[in-house]
Amino acid sequence: MNREIAVVAFAQTDHRRTSEELSEVELLMPVLHDVLARTGLRTADLDFVCSGSSDYLAGRAFSFTLALDGVGAWPPISESHVEMDGAWALYEAWTKLRTGDADTALVYAYGKSSPGSLRDVLTRQLDPYYVAPLWPDSIALAALQAQALIDAGDTDEPALAAVAARNRENAAANPHAQLRGPVPHGDHVVRPLRRGDCPPVGDGAAAVILAAGERARALTERPAWIRGIDHRVEAHGLGVRDLTDSPSTRIAAERAGVFERPVDTAELHAPFTSQEIVLRKALRLGDGVRVNPSGGALAAHPVMAAGLIRIGEAAARIHRGASDRALAHATSGPCLQQNLVVVLEGDPR
Repeated sequence: MNREIAVVAFAQTDHRRTSEELSEVELLMPVLHDVLARTGLRTADLDFVCSGSSDYLAGRAFSFTLALDGVGAWPPISESHVEMDGAWALYEAWTKLRTGDADTALVYAYGKSSPGSLRDVLTRQLDPYYVAPLWPDSIALAALQAQALIDAGDTDEPALAAVAARNRENAAANPHAQLRGPVPHGDHVVRPLRRGDCPPVGDGAAAVILAAGERARALTERPAWIRGIDHRVEAHGLGVRDLTDSPSTRIAAERAGVFERPVDTAELHAPFTSQEIVLRKALRLGDGVRVNPSGGALAAHPVMAAGLIRIGEAAARIHRGASDRALAHATSGPCLQQNLVVVLEGDPR
């Protein structure tokens, strides 16, 4: 069934280094109340609910079932979950609406990285036989990618510092960002990456509401229509990949229709400065495109929610008339291993 699907509302927390006084449910509930209030919907009006989170961050199995308390125990809901960033939960919800099985969907994601060592936790997503036993952490792997870019002549350390400065300068206007305005670039963490090249560790949550057709138009003045969405994955083995390129991003962009005509905004899920260099090339983004006006993942990076936030931020710009055709990107895995691309458009003005 060829149905028009739109993002009609977006909400997120104020992202913080730690929210140790809050449980996942307490972190999530204000966001869910906010996103529902923006549309006037109640839980009973939702046809489908899908979430994204990670049991590894929570430190217990099936932790997402506890977060469902934030949605409410009554009335019964049709619910699903992905052990991924919430952007992939949005993909599942979009598919559900496209089939005609639902007209409205709530998508949410959350992550509390503060209780443990995120660099160690993320090693669990690596190849369990050849890579994970070596314990290369997320920053070390990103540094390998950054060095490959420098060796190829695609960037240098001053250019990476400029990426960080621009993103955090953009974040100065974002009240939800964890890092806003000038931030010292700092010493090397793992060469060639300095502290400023890396994302902040923090806690946060986000939610969006999807709606189909005329239902979307009834819920918001200017829906952000999903004109294309696709996701692709690279090889699991880092040694067989060209870390200076992202074929999966490029293919996803082609399938989503990014290259059919120009976009005016791009929200890129690039946790490290070097990854923005890779994504800009794969997505063919010129100087006329506003990249990460929210500050991106370098300003706030709640793991499992940061990709969904990119979609929400792009949609919010369309809602308020700041953008007409926007691209949103989400990634998962080491060195941009898996990538999802969404094209959002507003109705002609």
